[in-house]
Amino acid sequence: MGLEDKVVITAALTGVAANRDQCKWIPYTPKEIAEDALACYNAGASVVHIHARENDGSPSWRVEVFREIMMEVRKRCPIIINYSTGAVLTERDARIAHIRDLKPEIAALNMGTMNYAKYSPKRKNFVFSVVFHNPFEDIMFFLDIMNKTGVKPECECFDLGHLESIFPLMDMGLLKNFQISLIMGVVGGMAATARNLAHVASLVPPKIAWEVIGIGQEQWLLVATALALGGNIRVGLEDNFYLSPGAMAQ
Repeated sequence: MGLEDKVVITAALTGVAANRDQCKWIPYTPKEIAEDALACYNAGASVVHIHARENDGSPSWRVEVFREIMMEVRKRCPIIINYSTGAVLTERDARIAHIRDLKPEIAALNMGTMNYAKYSPKRKNFVFSVVFHNPFEDIMFFLDIMNKTGVKPECECFDLGHLESIFPLMDMGLLKNFQISLIMGVVGGMAATARNLAHVASLVPPKIAWEVIGIGQEQWLLVATALALGGNIRVGLEDNFYLSPGAMAQ
């Protein structure tokens, strides 16, 4: 990517963990998600990244829920749909079934196992801490289905080792038409700093599009850095509730 290329904005609408006790604007139902997708499209976003929810806000992996979301979004606008495959304590078949059956344009592909946590300096303790399992066996299983169904993988890299994991898959011929997300700000992954982003972005394979995903309050610093480096950006309530300190997004 170069500085002369147009910027692709992805809107991450829902996430899997955040809830309305934290931010009342998080959409739950397919129609709510679709209305937010339309608003983002009208504001300039080209892609929506979606985790499905049940109507009570709990995470859903039911194909029929993803199908209804897709149908409602398609009624409203031609925005590109990116469905998540990321989950903890969910069988891999369930994580990929909606991709196999519905064939969205893009699907997230997490590139490595990691500790995934949120830490509270005030409490001196972890708010939550889980192991996010993504062994090569599962990555290749997901990738095989994406290749067979014509779905573009979005390789999500939370650490430098995740980015390095892309290269053997390219050498095997499994990764061809793909894009990369550099995710920063999750405890257990890369710290959200401009220096880290500049370094990791320099290691992205030539001619491969990449975006930054900044989790938490450093999101806007990373957005500005990515734009200066010629990258794409992701924003949305999945990643950050605030436009500025104390000013919650809607």
